[in-house]
Amino acid sequence: MANATEANSDKLKILLLTGQSGPWHNWRVSSPALREAMESASIFEVDTLVTPAAGESFEGFSPRWSDYAAVVLVYEGDSWPEAVKASFVEYMRGGGGLVVYHDTDNAFPDWPEYNEMIGVGGWAGRDEKCGPMVRWRDGAMALDDGPGEAMHPAPYEFLVTTRSPEHPVMRGLPSEWLHATDELYSQLRGPAKGLTVLATARAERDRDKGTGENEPMLMTIEYGAGRVFHTTLGHVHFDVTEAPEAVRCSGFVATLNRGVEWAATGEVTQKLPEDFPGENEAVVRP
Repeated sequence: MANATEANSDKLKILLLTGQSGPWHNWRVSSPALREAMESASIFEVDTLVTPAAGESFEGFSPRWSDYAAVVLVYEGDSWPEAVKASFVEYMRGGGGLVVYHDTDNAFPDWPEYNEMIGVGGWAGRDEKCGPMVRWRDGAMALDDGPGEAMHPAPYEFLVTTRSPEHPVMRGLPSEWLHATDELYSQLRGPAKGLTVLATARAERDRDKGTGENEPMLMTIEYGAGRVFHTTLGHVHFDVTEAPEAVRCSGFVATLNRGVEWAATGEVTQKLPEDFPGENEAVVRP
């Protein structure tokens, strides 16, 4: 799947699939922002596919997954037809690439294979029955079977801590960097099979809905021969009309692009941008 570069042999073909959001998100703003972020890397050729609107028929919706080195999902909406889900599972098990962005981990709560692909997810009824919460404790990933459903404090700037510095996505990143104002997703639950925590962030207990835990922000998941990069960062609220700081943070853009390349190829060739943030100041691009 990593050789899907038919239209331009110098670039990786990426499918950005979008078209529906839940009540708290806005795909019409987030999708162009992610496309712009990916195109800024100059190594991707991005096609955008918009699904039918909520409640509309999905007849005729049949993406050609194999045309792409990776699929970036910006989607939280109606279930896909069974044939489409089956073809996507086949694509991923056969070595496809998937990038799960922010609220996309709220999608498809009743699709078992999808929940395995994303590792952990939130909301939409995901509780203890769906699997453990993923934590970082005593220098290692820990699975927590205790009670709790997904939540987050009000958006704010927070430190992201590197946990897997030798992974291609994280290689060369600082040990900590300040991310621009965003939601810090907490208490995500799921099968957590084949999951590697790349980076975490901590919402202190003195914040409303702060868990005091090191919550996973960036992850990878092995699914068959496929590779999944999961970023919980990048909230775009339903009522905004322009891309907010969360998706213009240079740390978000850089880790997204590195994650897309890794999902597509298993490697990362991109250099860390000069404006990557440090631990004292978030860097927001115009």
